[in-house]
Amino acid sequence: MGCMTASPGRRVLLAAPRGYCAGVDRAVIAVEKALEQYGAPVYVRHEIVHNKYVVQTLEKKGAVFVERTEEVPPGNIVMFSAHGVAPTVHEEARQGRLATIDATCPLVTKVHKEAIRYANEDYDILLIGHEGHEEVIGTSGEAPDHIQLVDGPGDVEKVEVRDPSKVVWLSQTTLSVDETMETVDALKTKFPGLVSPPSDDICYATQNRQLAVKQMGAEADLVIVVGSRNSSNSKRLVEVAKLAGAREAYLVDFAREIDEAWLEGVTTVGVTSGASVPEVLVEEVLAWLAERGFEDVEIVKAAEESITFSLPKELRRDLREEAAALVAERGGAGPAGA
Repeated sequence: MGCMTASPGRRVLLAAPRGYCAGVDRAVIAVEKALEQYGAPVYVRHEIVHNKYVVQTLEKKGAVFVERTEEVPPGNIVMFSAHGVAPTVHEEARQGRLATIDATCPLVTKVHKEAIRYANEDYDILLIGHEGHEEVIGTSGEAPDHIQLVDGPGDVEKVEVRDPSKVVWLSQTTLSVDETMETVDALKTKFPGLVSPPSDDICYATQNRQLAVKQMGAEADLVIVVGSRNSSNSKRLVEVAKLAGAREAYLVDFAREIDEAWLEGVTTVGVTSGASVPEVLVEEVLAWLAERGFEDVEIVKAAEESITFSLPKELRRDLREEAAALVAERGGAGPAGA
């Protein structure tokens, strides 16, 4: 299909902020630094962040992504992803004679600490999140006897607790703010004594990206969200765009996935990206749209972001030496996956 003729009536609303958050930036740099410092392979348990392009790029540099800790041969380095892991995973790494780098986002670590604290105080913890998501699995693993998952308002009816006066809610950091508060309101109706965490669990970046989409959604005929389908925060942006008034919203990994039919009757396109998406992918979408007459780009700014996180402390040590020492201490390397 040929390019559309440029038209002054066509415009792009570009969300700000968008793309990488501080936790994702930290995790991706941590993998790159580990490869520079220690050489390949560096194993990563699960995708370091939920983005196809990022994972493929790191694989080309020597990162090896595995689903289970047991897949990493003894004497190697394994990194835990930004989504966090349960204490049992740290123990698996110790048993497997592995040196570890913990790239868990500090905001996820905060939720883990809250779970431990409330479990120690014998609260029932209602964790709002999506079943099977890595972050939820990791947080639940901190206090499995005290945590039950609440996957949206529809789950509230079946929630049972030991003592309604000792109930607290926590949440996955990448949820829709509005849906989470709808779930919280339903829980408060059922449990009037429900305690809220000392600070909001939904991360600043998730909230800011949703706010920018809300602001442009009412004006956009079409919203294109750049992000992968296994990215919770990216999928939430599609939902938020539609609720904000966009006629249609789609999630794409790459510009080539955009269907020109989506532009039928469209004069205003909103563009944003999830918190694990590098800016190069957004630039490709903007270039694709410009070729089809959408050359006028207006920034929709919802917030300023200046937060940064320091790299994992383990990168300041000789982890190859540590891994070799673990193997020597426990009697040889053994077979891969032992």
